[in-house]
Amino acid sequence: MKSLRSFFLLAAALCASCSKDACGPTPSPAQLEWQKMEYNMFVHFGPNTFSGLEWGKGTEAEDLFNPTDLDCRQWAATAKAAGMKGIIVTAKHHDGFCLWPSKTTTHTVAQSSWRDGKGDVLAELSEACREYGIKFGVYISPWDRNHPAYGTPEYNNVYTQALEEVHSQYGPMFEHWFDGANGEGPNGKKQVYDWDTFRATVRRLSPDAVMFSDIGPGCRWVGNERGRACETNWSTLNTEGFTPGAGAPPTDTLQQGNVYGAHWVPVEADVSIRPGWFWRESENDKVKSVDDLMSIWLSSVGRNSVLLLNVPPDTRGRICEVDSLRLVEFREAREAVFGTDLAADAKIRKRQGGKVWEITLPEYRSFDYVQLQEDIRYGQRVSSFRVEIQDFDVALDNGGWMTIAEGTTIGYKRIIPTKPCKTKRLRVVITGSHDRPLLESVSLFSKN
Repeated sequence: MKSLRSFFLLAAALCASCSKDACGPTPSPAQLEWQKMEYNMFVHFGPNTFSGLEWGKGTEAEDLFNPTDLDCRQWAATAKAAGMKGIIVTAKHHDGFCLWPSKTTTHTVAQSSWRDGKGDVLAELSEACREYGIKFGVYISPWDRNHPAYGTPEYNNVYTQALEEVHSQYGPMFEHWFDGANGEGPNGKKQVYDWDTFRATVRRLSPDAVMFSDIGPGCRWVGNERGRACETNWSTLNTEGFTPGAGAPPTDTLQQGNVYGAHWVPVEADVSIRPGWFWRESENDKVKSVDDLMSIWLSSVGRNSVLLLNVPPDTRGRICEVDSLRLVEFREAREAVFGTDLAADAKIRKRQGGKVWEITLPEYRSFDYVQLQEDIRYGQRVSSFRVEIQDFDVALDNGGWMTIAEGTTIGYKRIIPTKPCKTKRLRVVITGSHDRPLLESVSLFSKN
């Protein structure tokens, strides 16, 4: 009995120390900065832009790629105006065509007639990103429908060399996008990928790059291409026994994470502003509306995720006017709602070890959204909460407190839409937590 009692006392002491220290997996400095970016641009651009295909066959002639007025500064300026913090470009898609003059293949811009074979999209885009203060990242598909070595052990060396070229010549990178695409190559074979070498190469050349895949290690896929995360979204994930692609965790696990996951692998939610990932003239009238984009924002950034919105350039090599206008309209709509925190001057009182936050406003104010943030430097802890307002006109047994919203996880940021509310006092009650909850902020916003 004495040893059992000692065990429980030790466990209690460890839990108490955990309150102020890290509790479970925590983000690296690079992951923390990545999460704070919140909103980035995906750029699908290549031969598919000119063929109208989503997945190129790899047999397209290099001269098919021929943008008439490429302007990567316009891409960066558009991202900046939209409020985006980074750009990730499809440096090589499944067709194997490289947007830089790679020495690993003959299927590149160097073999096209564009700019007499002297063009380099990655050089221009990386420079434009530096000029506009936008971070730069790349997607290099491991699947290659063109390279003759695909489906053999030699291809792993080819792909590794491509990684080395891009990360050594065009860095620094804030993110490298790995997917698990693994179809047949020109010889009818599939590739057995050397993921350990691929990740080690990126880590060696771009140590601060967050690596995306179904299992990270930097961030994970949301499990759909709609840009929507689950209401329950843990940034922790168990990755042992899984691989990107066909060996990925189940979709519901990707969407929700693992409550006691062994690794910090937060969600990135990807979606295109158009029905397809590559530009098509026929979709110019199908660009998502501001309301659609706002709904996606609430379901991604508002659910502990980073939003990666694809905005594909057209055959000129420029972002289409309808897309860029919609991005600016969307930024204006976000700022109209989330530009003023109605609780910025509130008095906040913390009770019960941080489990209850009581917020008193200077006067009665109306709001439609409650935003909560945890201090994720110490891990993600909250598993359930409710938000209450005090209404003295309502006869309730608990002093007029009325629940207006309930939820599960919070993480870096959780935005909770509510019915229109007007009050002077509200409180956030943490009803479930791994350890003492460490909320960082409570904010209120109004649609009007």
